[in-house]
Order: sequence, then C-alpha cells, then structure tokens
Amino acid sequence: MQQYGLENIRNLVLLSHCGAGKTSLSEAILFTAGAITRLGKVDDGTTTSDYDPAEVKRKISINLAMLPCEWKGTKINLIDTPGYSDFTGEVKAAMRVSEGAIIVICAASGVEVGSEQVWAYSEEASLSRLIFINKMDRENADFYRTLEQLQSKFGSRCLPLQLPIGAQDDFQGIVDLLAMKSYTGIPVKEAEIPSSLEDQANSFREKLVEAVAEIDDRLLEKYLGSEELSLEELSNGLHQAVVTGKIVPILVGSALKNIGTASLLEAAYNYLPSPKERDIVIAGDSAKQVQTIEPSQDAPLAALVFKTSADPYVGKLTYFRVYTGTIDSNSQVWNATRGEVERIGQLFTLRGKTQEPVSQLKAGDTGAVAKLSVTSTGDTLCTRDKPTLIAPSLFPEPIFSGAVHPKTKADLDKLGVALSRLAEEDPTLRVHREADTNETILSGLGETHLEVAAEKMLRKFGVGVELKTPKVPYKETITIPAKAEYKHKKQTGGHGQYGHVLLELEPLPRGSGREFVDKVVGGRIPKNYIPAVDKGVNEAAQEGVLAGYPVVDIKTRVYDGSYHPVDSSDICFKIAGAQALKKGLAQGQPILLEPIMNIKVRVPEDFTGDIIGDLNTKRARVLGMSPEAGINVIEAQVPQAEILRYTIDLRSITQGRGSFSVDFSHYEEAPPHITQKIIAERQAKKA
Repeated sequence: MQQYGLENIRNLVLLSHCGAGKTSLSEAILFTAGAITRLGKVDDGTTTSDYDPAEVKRKISINLAMLPCEWKGTKINLIDTPGYSDFTGEVKAAMRVSEGAIIVICAASGVEVGSEQVWAYSEEASLSRLIFINKMDRENADFYRTLEQLQSKFGSRCLPLQLPIGAQDDFQGIVDLLAMKSYTGIPVKEAEIPSSLEDQANSFREKLVEAVAEIDDRLLEKYLGSEELSLEELSNGLHQAVVTGKIVPILVGSALKNIGTASLLEAAYNYLPSPKERDIVIAGDSAKQVQTIEPSQDAPLAALVFKTSADPYVGKLTYFRVYTGTIDSNSQVWNATRGEVERIGQLFTLRGKTQEPVSQLKAGDTGAVAKLSVTSTGDTLCTRDKPTLIAPSLFPEPIFSGAVHPKTKADLDKLGVALSRLAEEDPTLRVHREADTNETILSGLGETHLEVAAEKMLRKFGVGVELKTPKVPYKETITIPAKAEYKHKKQTGGHGQYGHVLLELEPLPRGSGREFVDKVVGGRIPKNYIPAVDKGVNEAAQEGVLAGYPVVDIKTRVYDGSYHPVDSSDICFKIAGAQALKKGLAQGQPILLEPIMNIKVRVPEDFTGDIIGDLNTKRARVLGMSPEAGINVIEAQVPQAEILRYTIDLRSITQGRGSFSVDFSHYEEAPPHITQKIIAERQAKKA
C-alpha cells in the first residue's frame, strides 16, 4: 500500500444545505478518480456514502462518510456530511479533521439557510474553501443569479474560477478562466472558448487576475506594469489566496451528469491546503492557552478520535485522524485523555462501509480501528513518553427532548445499555432521568434526530421505544398556614395499632424545599417515633393533593400527639404523619408551581418582531434584547410547558435561521386556567 507524505494528502469536507447534491457529487468524484467503477444513485440507495438503512429509507445523509480517493499521486480524504441541521454534530466532527471545504450550492435554489450556516461554521474554523455550484442541468438553474447571491451574502472574495457553457437542458461544460479553455463532454474534450462567452470570460478573468495579483507584491508589480502573468504564477498565487482565505473560487458543474467533477478535483488538488500548511491546535491547560504544533511524520504519535460508531457486527468502530507521527496495526498507544493504555488491533481505511486493512497510517491521514476498550470521541491517542492533547471538536448542545418509553418488558431491560451506547456514538445526544416525572429523557438537535436515534436503537440493539413529549415537572405548595390532626387507630385480636399526630404547616419562600421540625414537649410522642413521623410526612409530600405532584417550599412542625405503650409502633406514626400532612395540605389553599426557564433566542434582525410576538403567546416575559453582528439576541423567561417543542416553532418562523439556548431559572405559581387543565388531565387519567 502506498504511503503519502504530508504534502500529498488533502483532507476535505463536503458541506451544503440539505438537498444541494453533496452525496451525488461525492459519488461522481469517486467515479472520476477511479475509486469506484459505477455511479450509484441517492434515489436507488446505491451511493457509497449513504449506506446506512436509515439514510437509504429517508434519502438523506445522516452520518459523515469517509470517501478516500487518489488524484495525481495525492490522497484525497473526502468526507461527505449531512445537510440536515439535526445532524450538525457530524458536520462539526468532519470539519475538525479537515483543512479544506467544498461548499456545494444548488444552481436552482441558490444560497439557502444551510449554505449560510456551513459558511459561518467554516469561518469559525478558518477552513480554506471552494464553492461548487451544482445541478446546472436542472430546470431554473441560473449560475449568474446564484453568483450574485453568493457575493452579496459572503462578500466579493467569492470569485468565479469557471463559467458554465449553457444551462438547464443545454448545459454542456465549463470555461476555465485561468487557462482560458473550455471543457465539454465525457470523456472531457479541451477546446477554445465559445465566441458567445468570450467577452464575459475576459471580464471575469480580469477580476480574478487582479485579486490574485493583490496577494503578492511581486505579482502586483508585474500586473500594474501591464506584464502578462504566467499560468504558473497565477496558479501559485491563487493557491496562496485560497489557503489564507482571501479568495474563495467558485466552480460549476453537474454531479448527476458528471460534468465539472474532474476540474473540481484538479482545483482541490491545486488550491486547497495540505496538512503541512496548517498548524495543529493542541489543548492547553486552560481554554485561553491555545497552543499549536507543526505537523510532522517523524514526530511522536498524536491522533484525534473524531467519531465513534456502534456496529452490531464489528462492535465499536473508532474513526481517527493522525496529526503527527505514525500509528501501526497491532500496537499499543496511550490515551492521553483517559490516562490509560489502549490496544490497537487491525487498522482500516474506510470508503463508505468498505473497510480496507492497512499496516500503518501516517500523519495527515485518517482511518479507523475496531473494538477499542476505553477510547471515545474527542480522545487523543499518543505515545506514553510524550503525551499530547489535541483540542477536540466542539459539539452543539441538545435543544429538543423526548421521553423514551420502552414498548415491552424485554425492551425495558435492554434500554439503559442501548441509550448509553447511542450517546457514546453521538456526542449531540444526551440521556438523563427526570426524577420528578419518572421519565427517561433523550435530548438531541431536533425531532428527526431523535426519530433516527429511536430507529437506530431498534435496528442495532433490538430495543423498541416510543418517543413522547416529556412531562413537565410541576410542583405543589401551600399559600396559607394550616393545622391538621390524624389518629391512626386499629383494634384487632392481639396487639392493636395506635399513632396520633398534630401538625402545623407553613409556606416557605420559593426554592426553600421542605423542612421538618420536632416541637413536641413533655414526651407526648416518644423521641424514638419522631423519625417515623418525618418519614411519613416526607413520603406523603411526594404526591400533592391537587394533581399528585411533589410538594415543596413548606415547613412541617409536629407539635403534639399521643401514643399507646403497647399498641404504638413506627409504622403507626408513619401512617399518622402521612395522613395528617394530606389533611393539612388540603386546608392550606394549595397551588401548582410550574418551572420557568431562561431562554436566549438568536435571530436575524428581520425576524425579531415575529419572535417576540410568538414568545408573548407563550406566556413569556421578554427581559431584553441586544444586537450582535447582524443578529439580535432576545432574552426572556418562559414556562417550560410552552417551549417543549420550541425547536420546531423557531425553525418554521425563521426558516431555520434562528437558534436558542435554554436553562432552568425558578418555579412560580401557575395561572388558574393552567392549574385547572392539569388537574382535569390528572383526574381523567385516574378514571
């Protein structure tokens, strides 16, 4: 197997809005580079990258897919990513291990929400990028309209490197503005530029050459002195401009007809950076200490794990990128994140689901290994004597939750293991148990994300679940002080039962919890029975008298009672304490408390009014608004019950351009109409 030097590798991520044709493009690239012998189709479920049954069924990418191929002696590690925003975690993981990005734009739909998002992510990650305007063969495809949108949204550094010949049914090929040649047909034929395009080509070339010349003083001098710049000078200058992010070249083609794919590969090879041209960010002692090291194949090993997948047949599959040194099959490495030794078995390179065994992988390359015992996503593998920590991917926080209900008793038994395996595989999924509602909550990035997770649990782990809207953890309390007495007395043959308790209840400020005080004097209740009263009161407080929710913010005093020297026991006082509390709660004018959340909504300025209007219908209190780089940040407090499906509402109001974060603030009294509705629902369930 051929080994590649750092300068002969390109790690590239394919990014786009959902449906712009990334997967078809990745298929065309693999075919053009000779890595596959026939072109698969998304609609038939035969593509290399969408092999997961859920992807075939939904006809969308859900997981990132590794698609290595070779072009002119250089290994191109292409990663196809999902366009659907519920699977942003996969996009972030793929971007973390890439130096360059190809942003795919549909010529008919133009710049869409997802295009703006992946552009913003690329800016954040300082990725060098190319733009590929795809689907030129489609109805309504318009290169020049899309170009205008790109330049108005992302700035004048987006410059065409190619122009299309024809459009829609008449799309035949491309004009290369650097070489000033046209390329049409399959196999590709080089020819002169059609005369109808000459003027346009000259004017666009002029802008491109000027932008390239501005990168380098020597080139600028030649250019201003009206000297012709050679193709080599232009190509080297453009490489520099793309690597530094000063120019983003725009290419054009059709993945389905496989037009423009070879030119795209050529551009990726020529202009996007190799691993050698990017320093490696390593994790310092604190987040502020950003340190970098140079990539090298001779240095000690440092590799970052960027994805883990649970395969029912192979077991756990760990995807990693080697940054320095070499990793060998059947060796031992040090997991610096966990501080443990890890045994490495057979290494693979992956192409879709195909695994090719390799003996070693060098710096700059990506691969996978099965059945690691301690390693998970974000860990660094290195040598023990020179431990390094590479900064891991930063994943988005989950914002959409569902309550997981197992379908059968057998599913319940396997549920815990399946959920923890899922969360290990996908860092954007979180699992927790909500004690107040007794539900297991699965949180992710959206409804589709959770549905796919549920399908995966059934397919991979044989666990059938239903996802429901989580219950809101309401609480109950009292508003006025109350007194209550209960005598538990039973006479049967032999010993009887006797416990007698008098309680005082008083409301406490919000967030105080529950207090229990012993104020009994003169031994009216012996000291050894007081803990039993406390236990009874505590157990009864788990279910309030209004709608059966836990009772909080009350102080309970036991101040009197009586006992029987023979018939009294712990259990009698426990029952008496519980029943006395229930009577006291009913007399204390009980109310329902609902959880109030702090919410921060980030939206483009145009949507601010709509969002505030929508929040007002959700009983929210808008606290303030602050602008941040063309985006408004709205802060509000809103009842949890109103925003259980806010992800869906926000997406539809802002067409996917808004985002939000939420955390718990406090409990406050629920309005009477809400209280009545909840009590009625509770009674209906009991009936």
